Amino acid sequence: MSFGGIPLPGKPGTFLHENFHGCIENLNYNGVNVIDMAKRRKPQIYTVGNVTFSCSESSSVAVTFLSSTGSFLMLPADYSMESLSVRLQFRTWNQQGLLFSVPLSLDPDPINLLLQLSQARLLLSLSGGTQNSAQVFSGENLSDGQWHSIAIEVKGHKVSLTVNNQKPVTMEISGFIQNMQRTTIFIGGCPLFQSDFNCETPNRGYQGCLRLLVINNHPVDVLQIQQESLSNYSQISFDVCNIQDRCLPILCEHGGQCIQSWDQFYCDCSGTGYTGATCHNSIYERSCEAFRKTGSQSSVFTIDLDGSGPLEHTQVNCTMAEDKVWTVVGHDHMRIIDIRGSTPRSPFVLIFNYTISPYHLRSLVTSSEHCQQEVIYRCRKSRLFDTWDGTPLSWWLDRDGVKRTYWGGFLPGVQQCSCSLDGNCRDMNYFCNCDADQDTWANDTGVLSYKDHLPLSEIAIGDTNRTNSQAELQIGPLRCYGNRFFWNSASFYQESSYLHFPTLQAELSIDISLFFKTSSLSGVFLENLGVRDFIRLELSSPYTVNLTFDLGDGPVIITIQSPVALNDRQWHYIRAERNVKEASLQVDSLPLKLKEAPSERPYRLQLSSQLFVGGTASRQRGFLGCLRALIINGVTLDLYERAKTTPGVNSGCPGHCTSDSVCHNGGRCVEERSGYTCDCTQTAFDGPHCRTALAASFERGSSVLYTLQEPFSGILNEEARRSPAGFHDAEATKSQEKVSFGFLTHHVPALILTAYTLDQHYMAVVLTSNGSLQIRYLLNKEKRTEKFSPVSSSLADGRFHWVKINRKGQELFVQIDNTITQQYSLSPGSALSPARSVILGRIQGSDITDKELVQAGLRGFIGCLSSVQFNQATPLKAALQNSQSPFVTVIGRLEASSCGTISSLNTLSKIHTHADDSAKTDQGKDPLKKADQKDLALIGGVVAAVVFITLCVLAIIIHFLYQHRRTPAPSVITRKTHHPSMEHPAFRTALDLHKPNHDSKEYYI
Repeated sequence: MSFGGIPLPGKPGTFLHENFHGCIENLNYNGVNVIDMAKRRKPQIYTVGNVTFSCSESSSVAVTFLSSTGSFLMLPADYSMESLSVRLQFRTWNQQGLLFSVPLSLDPDPINLLLQLSQARLLLSLSGGTQNSAQVFSGENLSDGQWHSIAIEVKGHKVSLTVNNQKPVTMEISGFIQNMQRTTIFIGGCPLFQSDFNCETPNRGYQGCLRLLVINNHPVDVLQIQQESLSNYSQISFDVCNIQDRCLPILCEHGGQCIQSWDQFYCDCSGTGYTGATCHNSIYERSCEAFRKTGSQSSVFTIDLDGSGPLEHTQVNCTMAEDKVWTVVGHDHMRIIDIRGSTPRSPFVLIFNYTISPYHLRSLVTSSEHCQQEVIYRCRKSRLFDTWDGTPLSWWLDRDGVKRTYWGGFLPGVQQCSCSLDGNCRDMNYFCNCDADQDTWANDTGVLSYKDHLPLSEIAIGDTNRTNSQAELQIGPLRCYGNRFFWNSASFYQESSYLHFPTLQAELSIDISLFFKTSSLSGVFLENLGVRDFIRLELSSPYTVNLTFDLGDGPVIITIQSPVALNDRQWHYIRAERNVKEASLQVDSLPLKLKEAPSERPYRLQLSSQLFVGGTASRQRGFLGCLRALIINGVTLDLYERAKTTPGVNSGCPGHCTSDSVCHNGGRCVEERSGYTCDCTQTAFDGPHCRTALAASFERGSSVLYTLQEPFSGILNEEARRSPAGFHDAEATKSQEKVSFGFLTHHVPALILTAYTLDQHYMAVVLTSNGSLQIRYLLNKEKRTEKFSPVSSSLADGRFHWVKINRKGQELFVQIDNTITQQYSLSPGSALSPARSVILGRIQGSDITDKELVQAGLRGFIGCLSSVQFNQATPLKAALQNSQSPFVTVIGRLEASSCGTISSLNTLSKIHTHADDSAKTDQGKDPLKKADQKDLALIGGVVAAVVFITLCVLAIIIHFLYQHRRTPAPSVITRKTHHPSMEHPAFRTALDLHKPNHDSKEYYI
């Protein structure tokens, strides 16, 4: 092993590449100090060339420019020889900033030479004068926190720029007269009060470190400047470089890329499948159940089984059935396999590789309510068990590699096939059809449904080596449905009771979600303590939910005030999150409350006690009511099982809303006295179970104008105010909107939806001239309209399409027909004030200057729109059901339609099918003669009269008996039935604004 160079074999002193020039310190290899051994001339060390064992100390003195708005250093420079040179080294994380500004001429017009960082590149430009406007770029990625050297030389009418000793770039200067003997170089920025100076700062000053400053070949002693005068600089630290690597350690999660500036870091979550300040939250649903709630059809979907947990997102097949949705996972041996020539000692072995990883499989099976896998096995003279002693001749391995010998059902200890469990084996002396060992084909197909053993990982068939022995095997996919955790609940009926769990792992980030219902005035949902740190989530009053945490420097409190009481014995949803960048709290569909953390604040939440759920360590202010679906960092806590052994707590919750399967598309299950109802107010659907799609046909010129109401305007402005706790109160920080709708059309171009703000910013969804969908944003009038086209193919094909748009901050997600998902990033620095109106179809008299959008807006939309939702607003539903509302304006003709109802299409097809069948049935039959028809008519009339008289007599007799023998009937209370189903928390219940039902009988005390 060589250090400092790679010598050629057999030629000492000759190197393959240029050897190292410089100083190496603390050189250790496997614990051996190589430099120390070379000093003592150990025989193991061979030294070539001039190697000394001392390093000369650098005499450079660094300075730090602390502020991008107030820091500057002003130095004089001679310019009498028509030449000027400046050399320096700089180091920063910021991509923008002025390095220096130099006046080159004062009369007749001032001309300045500027060197600035622009998008991590160096921009050399000339400003001022009537004919002087030139600029050149040089360098790449110069904001990487490393030292970079630059050299500027002005000579005659040329300026050259050299970066990191690379090839210089030059810029011509013409049309000005050099009339200055001396000039002033402004480094890092300009003085705030510069009436006597000719300094120019284009955007922002420089924030970073600087050293080895040389002007006209004379090194600048910055320490001497510090001692001589205080007026030549401002907000500068001398003899130190205060740069800090805020991406070490990397605090971005799930593979997010850390990007930093001088005083903070950001996480780029592009392509990770996660979103949020630290890429903590998954952008995908956790199960197929969520897609059923939105009325999606069977397809391949991307899901994230553990949400913010460590498992990555994956693709599964979601099969929508009438009463449930199946998650289907295939493998690499789905076809029928013919097996011959195998013995118990040399069996035919098949190993299964599934389309998702073993970790995903385990998570899916664990969280599902039911899983099964079909084993199709046909045999001829091929036994599964030995006839004499029952030794298995074939077997399979479960997901943990354990050998199993049962072939159907959910009883793992029973060595039988499905026919034995069902009692229909062809020979009742055997437990399997194949064990009869007959020379005819038999079938031992079974369904394995014991979840702890699924899915199969391997199968072995060992009795097909005899004469005429043969077997056919086919293993079906793993099929699961339901979410056994979503209705995992517990009831707390003593204030001093609580459930305890292990300490939260919440040092850097934590997200908490749960559902609760109560009639109490207050109560603590959960609490976890440390030596000084703690985190607590509580209902502090009937209208108030608080998230409180302390990182050791004082408590931070985030509060949400609800316009309606939360102790109304109805289910309410809470989601809280805290990470190193921010903390947030949301209740039902109320606006998110968010606070950003300052960069210099402690960021580790250090907890040590147990997690208390439903109470506190002091056994005071405990929660009375029901909690369910408590999920922390993607892990669901088993409240049901823990409550079985805890005094004062019962497993499960009373009430009728124990399943949301009857309330679809985000509809809310509302407790009633003897049943429940589905509240569809905050959905774009209607009907008893929120399944009826509300659609309308638009003609040329038709439009719907909907005025949004607070607090659900949805698109929020980015403002931050510093709170006493040291956080930035950013209640309206995250600008966002969620839009979903279905449509059917043949006409292009078309304007489907437009959302306006008070300052005429907008977002619009259009179909372009070629039929492709395009989403447009105008977030800043000083910038161009941003356009995003998820697909290039035409959607104006007369078929129904479903579109979902979700934007949070600068991240935009678009989904079309549940098959195409695209992610985009909007330009930084753009904020959208609250949206005030949403327009469907044609726009009337707008101030929009985008010609393409104006052209589409004049045509409007011709076709069918269905289930339009903009955040919590449902403009199409309001236009169809409440057109007299002052918030809705309908222009042109608007008719209700059924284009968004899949069942209507099926009904039409069935009607046509039956008509065709009846027509086909009638064809080929000879028509009846007229005489035959008359005879038949006469006979039919006589029969009808006899039947009518008989029925009348029977009715009189029954009435007479009823009057004399009737007894009081017991009262019957009917209520709707509902079936278990699991709904993902992402499709949480909307804010319930109805009047509380005080007659609902549920007791917690």
